[in-house]
Amino acid sequence: MTQTAADRFRSRHVPHEVKVRDLPDAPRSHWRIIGPGVIAAGVGLASGEFILFPYIASQVGLVFLWAAAVGLITQWFLNMEIERYTLATGETALTGFSRTWRHWGLVFAILTYFANLWPGWATSSATMLTYIFGGEPRWIAVGMLALIGVTLTLAPVIYTVLERVEFLKVGLVILFIVVAVIFAVTSDAWSALGHDVVRPEFPTELGFALMLSALVFAGAGGGQNLVQSNWIRDKGFGMGAYVPRLVSPVTGKEEAAPDSAGFVFEDNDANLARWKQWWKLANKEQLYTFVLITIVTITLMSLLSYSTVFGVPGLANSVSFLQVEGERLKELVGEWFGVLFWAIGAVSLFAAAMGIVDYTSRLAADVLKVSYLRRVSESRIYFALVWGLVLIGVLVLVGGFDQPLVLLVISACVGGLMMFLYSGLLLLINKRFLPERVRPRGIRVLALIWGVLLFGVFSVLTIKEQGAKLLDWLG
Repeated sequence: MTQTAADRFRSRHVPHEVKVRDLPDAPRSHWRIIGPGVIAAGVGLASGEFILFPYIASQVGLVFLWAAAVGLITQWFLNMEIERYTLATGETALTGFSRTWRHWGLVFAILTYFANLWPGWATSSATMLTYIFGGEPRWIAVGMLALIGVTLTLAPVIYTVLERVEFLKVGLVILFIVVAVIFAVTSDAWSALGHDVVRPEFPTELGFALMLSALVFAGAGGGQNLVQSNWIRDKGFGMGAYVPRLVSPVTGKEEAAPDSAGFVFEDNDANLARWKQWWKLANKEQLYTFVLITIVTITLMSLLSYSTVFGVPGLANSVSFLQVEGERLKELVGEWFGVLFWAIGAVSLFAAAMGIVDYTSRLAADVLKVSYLRRVSESRIYFALVWGLVLIGVLVLVGGFDQPLVLLVISACVGGLMMFLYSGLLLLINKRFLPERVRPRGIRVLALIWGVLLFGVFSVLTIKEQGAKLLDWLG
């Protein structure tokens, strides 16, 4: 008996049936699909681009920029395998994982939620504002968290407001970089870039964990990669066009939820032709937005750091590093440029905080709706999770707690562990559930195997190092 497209998806772990529909036509204009990659770049343009890689450049020069390229290309392959599943089914990758074991989605949702409990990006953004206006970072951060909660609650379509915020952020960062190249990046920095690119190094004197974190998490990492499924679905990519978007329970008009978990298409020539168009467009969208924006930003922000604070002793790998860099920019260029640097940094980190609250809540809401709370609106689950994350952050800040070591350990370990797990699971679900002619092959399979090996090694080393620190703290 011939197996149908729907037969491949039968699973006792996800009781919803899937519907067979034709794959929608891909848009003729590339501009209509631009968005998910920009959001990914916007949310990811945070500590790595503003702190981590510039800090490394301040200490050892530009010899480690190769790691950003390796990390980003690895994430591009991962993101595309996440998108492959959603393009072909309308389901998120987490739902696909749950088809192999009911609780896989919940595991990833919980790990992501706990990794982002500490409101680090909002606090960092608030701290940068104090460099300009003064004030108490804690209370500014509380206000920012409240603003994030209200914005995500009142936006009629959540994806739309997030896309606009991240587009604005990326535009401002690029504008700042253009100004920086003109006024602040020195000829010595450009010479060092050409020299160091051809002699890459792994500067272990800065600590193996720091170097490996930069390699693995350039751009995004952890749960942020998984949410590509949700973002392209809300944008209407592929079979995601059949799935309602998340809307505000206050101002939005909620569409009727489908009576199936996902949609699949038969493996015929017409659908395959449409698939090739979608796959080509999706790959280009990620490559020309997420990868290109991130690598350009990391490179030029590292050049700026090299031009201003290379060799300055005692720099901290934290937001305080940006205060020193801003003061140096005031000396070299003018008062206005240091203030502009801090203002752009504050906006950038605030937008990252909004994106993190969104994707953390979005991942968990999807899992809870599909597997556990089927009668509850996904939008209502999402907003309960958003305000839960906001209120936890406010309580932490109002309580005056320093960042607990246990959260540092979780945050350090969870990203690599998640990526190790889902690199393997992506290979499993895309080979098992998708039509024969749209499954990953060749270099795509090798990239997933590389992800398993890279993130597996990273996880073991990080858990070993951070576990020892935690045991010392508990002792």
